[in-house]
Amino acid sequence: MTQEISIQKNTFTMHPSGGMLWHEKRMLLIADVHLGKVSHFRKHGSAVPLRAVAANFDQLTRVADYYQAQSICFLGDLFHSSLNTEWKLFEKWVQSRDETLILIAGNHDIISPVKYDNLNIDIYSEFQSNGFLLTHHPEERKGFFNFCGHIHPGIRLGGIGRQVLKLSCFFKTENQLILPAFGTFTGNYYLEPQSGDQVFAITKNEVIPIQ
Repeated sequence: MTQEISIQKNTFTMHPSGGMLWHEKRMLLIADVHLGKVSHFRKHGSAVPLRAVAANFDQLTRVADYYQAQSICFLGDLFHSSLNTEWKLFEKWVQSRDETLILIAGNHDIISPVKYDNLNIDIYSEFQSNGFLLTHHPEERKGFFNFCGHIHPGIRLGGIGRQVLKLSCFFKTENQLILPAFGTFTGNYYLEPQSGDQVFAITKNEVIPIQ
């Protein structure tokens, strides 16, 4: 189940994968996929299941097929580090897509821009449109509403018997919305909502507004 939200007279739909569709631009926003991270950790001896590699690409395909957007904008940290075997998988995935692909460069995006150019992927430091500012790191800029990633936002929910449920989330403040990390092998930074903030937790199948 998705969740729709209106911001500055534009409509956005949040998906349980962590992706979000900007209807007016027909643009799918995705943050912090961290492709290559699984292979990076496996190379250095970590016992990470190989199926986690396929999970990222499967999830990308599912949300892209679901929305059928004109473009996909990655809000930084598309790749975790330098080139590894997952780049070849990424090339195949790109070749299977019809959308225009855009990357807002993040702090982990150290792969040569030439590699992206060869795949017809444009790279920007930021993207502005209709009073919206798309960045990797959270930004506060007068006159703009900011969509960003980097933080890997999460929320802790208390239950009966001192139970605590930890979930990734979309985290919205007055002038900013931080998207959850899309990658399947990423951690979370747990935020404490303040008055006026809106939190939308994600589970495998739902986006849930948290009161």
